[in-house]
Amino acid sequence: MSEEDKIVKKKKSDERRSHGALCAVTAANMETVVPKILFGGGKLATRARIQCIVKSTFSETRLVPALNDLLIANPSPAAVSRFRMGWLREVDLDPRGGLRDGGGTGLTPVGRAKSSLSDPQLLPRNQDGTVTRFGGIPFDVENSLNVWSSGMWVSTATGSSAAMAAAGGKPMDIYSSDLQYLIREHMLENSPMKEEIRNLDKGMLKSDQHLHLRWNSQKGRIFIDGSHLIHNLELGDEIFIDSKAPPLALYSRVE
Repeated sequence: MSEEDKIVKKKKSDERRSHGALCAVTAANMETVVPKILFGGGKLATRARIQCIVKSTFSETRLVPALNDLLIANPSPAAVSRFRMGWLREVDLDPRGGLRDGGGTGLTPVGRAKSSLSDPQLLPRNQDGTVTRFGGIPFDVENSLNVWSSGMWVSTATGSSAAMAAAGGKPMDIYSSDLQYLIREHMLENSPMKEEIRNLDKGMLKSDQHLHLRWNSQKGRIFIDGSHLIHNLELGDEIFIDSKAPPLALYSRVE
């Protein structure tokens, strides 16, 4: 290999947005590591990504999977964001009752959120709950909470050591398939259930759970892995979040 061939002609990443934390090789070891990978060596593993679906009045949009995090907030993240947050449980609708979208406010009993999310359950006609559909599948919205805040972060294990950790979250095992969420600057001053609500400010979203948001501000925005990829929100949009996006296979850096 000539000296000219060793020169990197063009970089694939943008140093203004990334410092190469996920790169398997560096400029110092590229000449020895890349051939090993090409001939079957290296450490190949998968990283979980965020699946996010936005349901508007006449459409349902599946967003690009996020490898690091989502910021869901006002178009200006410093402004107040209003939304209702809850957890989804797949249900079989009682044929005697119809689908009921919307309705229900405040905090529903925490115990209801502990139901299995993998086994659909029959929703009685007279049960007080909020039912919605994503991909034609009916879900009951449980443990619902009205939120006034500066928006919220949702991150994968890969992104948990970046903005999520800086905002008060915790780093995760990078190979975990769980997600982490955190409400930004949650306003709790006048809530009669302050401590119970505070316990829901941040937490883990297990691989078999689905997070649901109903956007209650006039405008909103989902920032996907930074500021360069966004999806705009309108009043009444519903958001479905879980870790079921196709995982990304990456060669990891060997220390």
